[in-house]
Amino acid sequence: MTDSNQAGTPGNAGEAAPAPRFDTLALDAKLLQAVSDQGYTSMTPIQAKAIPVVLAGRDVMGAAQTGTGKTAAFSLPLLQKMLRHENASMSPARHPVRALVLAPTRELADQVAANVLAYAKHTRLRSAVVFGGIDMKPQTLQLKAGAEVLVATPGRLLDHIEAKNCVLNQVEYVVLDEADRMLDIGFLPDLQRILAYLPRQRQTLLFSATFSPEIKRLAQSYLQDPVTVEVARPNATASTVEQHFYSVADDDKRAAVRQVLRQRELAQALVFVNSKLGCARLARSFERDGLRTNALHGDKSQDERLKALDAFKRGEVDVLVATDVAARGLDIADLPAVFNFDVPFNAEDYVHRIGRTGRAGASGLAVTLVSRDDLRGVAEIEKLIKRKIEIEAFELEDDRPRRPRRSADDERRGRDDDRRGRDDERRDRERRSRWEPPPAPVIADPFFDRPYEPAAADTPAWELAHAAMSAAPAAHRPGSANIRARRKTPALLGGNG
Repeated sequence: MTDSNQAGTPGNAGEAAPAPRFDTLALDAKLLQAVSDQGYTSMTPIQAKAIPVVLAGRDVMGAAQTGTGKTAAFSLPLLQKMLRHENASMSPARHPVRALVLAPTRELADQVAANVLAYAKHTRLRSAVVFGGIDMKPQTLQLKAGAEVLVATPGRLLDHIEAKNCVLNQVEYVVLDEADRMLDIGFLPDLQRILAYLPRQRQTLLFSATFSPEIKRLAQSYLQDPVTVEVARPNATASTVEQHFYSVADDDKRAAVRQVLRQRELAQALVFVNSKLGCARLARSFERDGLRTNALHGDKSQDERLKALDAFKRGEVDVLVATDVAARGLDIADLPAVFNFDVPFNAEDYVHRIGRTGRAGASGLAVTLVSRDDLRGVAEIEKLIKRKIEIEAFELEDDRPRRPRRSADDERRGRDDDRRGRDDERRDRERRSRWEPPPAPVIADPFFDRPYEPAAADTPAWELAHAAMSAAPAAHRPGSANIRARRKTPALLGGNG
């Protein structure tokens, strides 16, 4: 089941009144037939409350738990209102964009587009989806052909607007899916640029599972006299999800996940981490442990992300390690468990993460592994969901291979060997502490050992050499015969005397 297919899920079992049926709404037979083709006839609480308000033309701020069919709550009434523009013309000018649905992630945009296509299959209304990570050319051809409903991520939509591939001056309806994420500081600049291209007169719908007071105040600037639709306490988690917070050291978290999978006999699990690098590393570690594992994070191409998600939905993957790109809106049928390997940075992300399990009234398990550094994050979650969180001690089984137990003789011999080893080490330390470097060898040299003896002659050696040169015959003197001997000059005058 997809998120839109939750349309036929009945309300809470504790309700005395039966869930209202779709055929009680003022919907066209073509749309009712599309819903019936999915096998559903009854509405969920969010659908029963939101659809009439949207049909009445009011702006809506809808808050409901994940997995309750919010996609159908806005797509069905918008398709109904656009049926007046339905035509069989092949001209793109006859199929301008009239409804714009903005989603924060590529996976959610693709899923919403599939839901809209399923609801509009009996009509002549066209739909298109654009998101990043893939080539723009096929998307450009789709936009040039015309589409009344456009589902997009903000960044790629701005690329197409700047390339003049789509015009938004006839948009009548705007939907912000997972509105709390769309209005945070990361998406807000792109969102403001997109809204500047839209007509001022439009109907705006905001849907999310969580709305902080700050986001609510910000949303008021984009809505005109909105109707707030809440079918559960804001930021509440589904009652069908069994939640546990286990105290586990960082180095033991991977072993704890394996142990819970084994003890609970879980066929599949979605494991959330906070970083892309940690996602890739953890996936490789689970793969070495023998689990069929895949990773889903923002550094992967869109084709790789869609293939990983599709393989997980088909049951070909045991553990899908993901960042928060998989936390919002994605619907995975009968997912038994979600693990928060890392406590999320934002408390709101906790509600969205565990909302991937326990959908459409089914039961689910949510396990959060808490280390000493995560206590502040747990306190923020506790404040958001307004529920006391008990952190349970987790007894980790040591599944490492053990050596066979040794006999008493082996134990005694081992102790003797240890004692001898310690004695040898002590003796070595004592020997090293007493060691002194040997003295340098002494080499006797009679010439250098002899005391100083002054020369016998008092006449300087240079005068003796000069006298010998003067006494020698001219023929035997070195150099030319015409060179006379130097006369002595007083030293005070710069001479050598």
